[in-house]
Order: sequence, then C-alpha cells, then structure tokens
Amino acid sequence: MQQKTTFLAFIALGVIWGSNFIFMKWAADFITPTQITMLRVAFGFIPLVLVAFLTKSLAWAHLRHWPHFIAMALLATALYYFAFAKGTGLLPSSVAGMLSGSIPLFTFLAALIFLRGEPVNVHSVSGTLLGFAGVVLIAKPWHAGPDQISLEGVLYMVGGALSVGLSFVYARKFVKPLMLNPMALATYQTGTALVMLLLITDIGGIAPVFGDTKAMLGLILGLGILGTGVAYIIYYFLVNQMGAIAASGVTYIPPVVALIIGAVFVGEDIRGLDIFAMGLILTGVWRVQVARQNAL
Repeated sequence: MQQKTTFLAFIALGVIWGSNFIFMKWAADFITPTQITMLRVAFGFIPLVLVAFLTKSLAWAHLRHWPHFIAMALLATALYYFAFAKGTGLLPSSVAGMLSGSIPLFTFLAALIFLRGEPVNVHSVSGTLLGFAGVVLIAKPWHAGPDQISLEGVLYMVGGALSVGLSFVYARKFVKPLMLNPMALATYQTGTALVMLLLITDIGGIAPVFGDTKAMLGLILGLGILGTGVAYIIYYFLVNQMGAIAASGVTYIPPVVALIIGAVFVGEDIRGLDIFAMGLILTGVWRVQVARQNAL
C-alpha cells in the first residue's frame, strides 16, 4: 500500500509541476509576472503553513537562521518563480515546460563550481553538453521570422533554472547542516518570499485576473495551492520515502506533461525538432544523475 501511495504521489507531482506552465500562460494575459509570482506564493503559503502548524514543525528558535531563509526565499522562490513567469509569458507553454527540464543541469554546474566532490567524468560532461545542446535547439537563435522563439523568454527560463540550481547548492552547503525540518524550511522560505514580494509588487491592475474564471482558478488552485504549496509537501514526502536521488527522477515528467498539454489541449505548434531537443535535455539530465549515482 505504501509503495502504491509513493508511486501515485510521484506521478501526481510530475503532473502538477508540468501543468504550472499553462496556468502561468493564462495568468500572463491579465497581470504582470511580478503579480503572478506574488499571488502564486501567497496561495502556496496557505497549505504549507497549515501543515507546518499541524505537524508542529515551526519553532521560535529557528528565527536565528533568518539570513539563510532570505537567501533561499530569493533563489528558490522569488527569483525562480518570477523568471519562469516572465519566460512563460513570452514563450509557448510547451516550450517553457521543456526548458524547465534543464534545472538539474544548472544544479550540477552550480555544484561543480561551488562545492567539492561533484563527479566530473564522461557521464557528467557529455550529459551537460547534451542538455545545453537541447536548450540551444529549442531557442534556435539562428532562426528568424514570425514564428521565431523569443530569445528573451529562453533566457528568462534559463535564469530561473540557474536560480533554483544555485538554491540547491546553497541549501546543501549552508542549510542542511542546520538540521531543520524540511516542512519548516519550505514554510520559512515561502513566507519570507511572500513578505518580499508584497513590498515590491504593484497591485494596480491585478483585479482582471479574478474576472476570468479559467485564469483565476489556474492561478489560485493550479499554480498556487497545488503547484507551490501541495507540491512542496508531496516532494518532501517522496524524499522521505525514496531518498533525494530517486525522488529527483520526478523532474523527467514535467517537460513531457507541459508538451502534451500545450500540443493536445491548447493547440500549440510542436515540431519534431522541439521533441528531439527535449529528448537531448532529458538524456543529459539522466547522464548527470548516472554520474552522481556512480560517485556514491
């Protein structure tokens, strides 16, 4: 029974993360990327803080670690979500989702630069090169015309992937030794990001998104409550059940889900080259993960 629950949670998390891009795309028709990010974090904070209180994960003593909460709030939440919201607004949702598959590649590069012991071998090097070749093929910077992919959008997606990749390295180096409950960390990080975003977000013109049922439900339920709050809860459940390396395999699912949603349900134009490029990214991620497993 436990294995079945874990498997269902694994698939559910992949679907939740993969559907985030269409929800961001719908919201982008009405409000700014900063507003999307603020509302996403606000509604995502609700299930996190409720579960944290129910499990008694929070403690006043944790507040002495506030500098780390600020760093994680910036890298793993505010900047990451903003960059993805901005990039998705400029790209087809399927393309944005495919590019999100590069997160493990940027995590590897950040770890290679800032941490010791990251494996450098034929698997990790070839995997990184394959992954970035896939990103370039999706961007197609040499292609001009009305159907050209927004290079700005690609760069925002890459920036978001780099931000969250740096957050994993920061957490491993500075936060892991604190031995904090993962649910507590997710709550502090998201709550801190919410305060930051409330201070800088212009809420003028935010009302139209609540006048469109599809965009409103996608933002509040899909992107906020499920895509942020519940996703954190499921992810840490998977880490506890499967271990961090096995749980990281869920990153293979969102690009495929985003591609299916964009092509089948939204009617976005998906070309064979895009699918090939996504395959390169996922193959690259797999080779980098193989390098890490072999190094253990």
